[in-house]
Amino acid sequence: MRSPAELDDVRWSELTHAYGPAEDVPELIRALYGDDAEAADEAVQELFGTIHHQGTVYRASAPAVPFLAHAALHAPRRREDLLMLLAVLADHGPAFVASPHWPRSDVAAICAELCAVLPELLPCLEDPERGVRRAALRMVATVADVLPDEPRALALERVEALYADDPVPAVRADALIVLNGFGRTLEPLDSQLPEVRLTAAQLAAERSGPPYAPDLVEIFAEDGAEPDPGDDDFPWADTTTREQRLTDLLTQDPDAGLTVAARWIGAGDIGSQGSWLAESIAAGWRDKEREVLSLSLAALPHTRDTAALRARFRVIAHWIDLLPEPDADLRDALHWYAGADDETAEAALLALTHSRDPRALDLVLARPTARLLEAAARHFPEAAGRLIAVMRRELAAGATGNDGITVIRAMDPFGDKARAAQPELVDCLRTRRAAIVAARRLGANGVSTPEITGLLHEATRSADLSLRASAAVAHHRLTGDPETALRTYESLFSSKGRPHWYLSGLEPMGRAAAPLLPRIEALLESGDD
Repeated sequence: MRSPAELDDVRWSELTHAYGPAEDVPELIRALYGDDAEAADEAVQELFGTIHHQGTVYRASAPAVPFLAHAALHAPRRREDLLMLLAVLADHGPAFVASPHWPRSDVAAICAELCAVLPELLPCLEDPERGVRRAALRMVATVADVLPDEPRALALERVEALYADDPVPAVRADALIVLNGFGRTLEPLDSQLPEVRLTAAQLAAERSGPPYAPDLVEIFAEDGAEPDPGDDDFPWADTTTREQRLTDLLTQDPDAGLTVAARWIGAGDIGSQGSWLAESIAAGWRDKEREVLSLSLAALPHTRDTAALRARFRVIAHWIDLLPEPDADLRDALHWYAGADDETAEAALLALTHSRDPRALDLVLARPTARLLEAAARHFPEAAGRLIAVMRRELAAGATGNDGITVIRAMDPFGDKARAAQPELVDCLRTRRAAIVAARRLGANGVSTPEITGLLHEATRSADLSLRASAAVAHHRLTGDPETALRTYESLFSSKGRPHWYLSGLEPMGRAAAPLLPRIEALLESGDD
């Protein structure tokens, strides 16, 4: 280990971290020892973002390890965080050690430094704070495959003691994972401790792969319903927590995963574990939407938080769209929530609209929003007249920004019927409210008038390049004259902007855009996106 007094012995300015020269590392490490708790907390965060940044380590990372180890022992208020920092710095895949890149890698240097100081850090495994013991176990686990014999034996002895005697079941479960990393394959599926049983089942499932044995699935369902009450579920390899790893594991076996999700939801969906698992399965498997939606319905009464309930409705809206005929009980539940006078009603109504339930249309027309109008237009095109009337009213009332854009795009399914909204679209173009999509809509099915073509021609000289491009193509579609569009796109291709952003807008011109082909050929050879 190295004390702060030795920090100046390292040429930090010649080393780098995520943001360049590592000259600030000594100051950050010294702050860990100070009495200013806020400064010390900020220093920890800075270290997590500089010498370890989004899973990447740097040349300054390994030299920092002996100083961080010293701080972990002598700045006890930061011990938990510093042990976790050491763990994530040394994190690596076992296969990497066998690769030819390992000896010269920054991770190998970090692991060598950590192995050297590990014997002095092992007393942290007996710290009175459970979070410190759990963080220390993760630190040991990251170097379990590269530890020399003597420190390996010392570490293994300490971890075995925790597994046998620690009063906190979550710590014993963590110790079981570490022992597994040391090559000690234990399967205490009959343990009296649910946390240990759950971890043993998880390790067994990881070894076997899907489909998982029924006894493992039963343990997942029974023991995984209620997470450990602590708030220290630190990440393991790949910076994933145990809960995340279990969700990923069960997603690989969708039938087992749905069985477990149903049990977790039936037990109260604590921490939304069952809901998240079901949604992960829907995202990975294309034939499970109906079962997942049934579980989402069962989870709704357990979702008390307003933000979480809105999120649940958004998920339902996404998946219910894929079912040819959504279940009636789910649609009835959505209708009930959509009729409520609270902050979740809009999200529920959006899901009801995506279910194509006829009751949704009247509710949308009674309290329209841009997103609801867009969904209703897609699912109820037969109601074009009623919906366009409301859309015109929203635009006339001054809808702007994303709302204005969404309302205008919502007219896409209506084709020529959207011409009824031409006065409002012209006003949007004139006042530059959602002008880009207004120009596209006028070009698609507007009626050519001197006022409209004049406004479009004027917009081709706008400082907004996207508006310039959209107005030029719309002008061509209404007049049949390609010259304005060709001239506009010639200037776009000559500008310092990103011309490829506007290429798709040329499609409605068809062969009339052929004079631009030399410009496009040059783009293909330029290495540009």
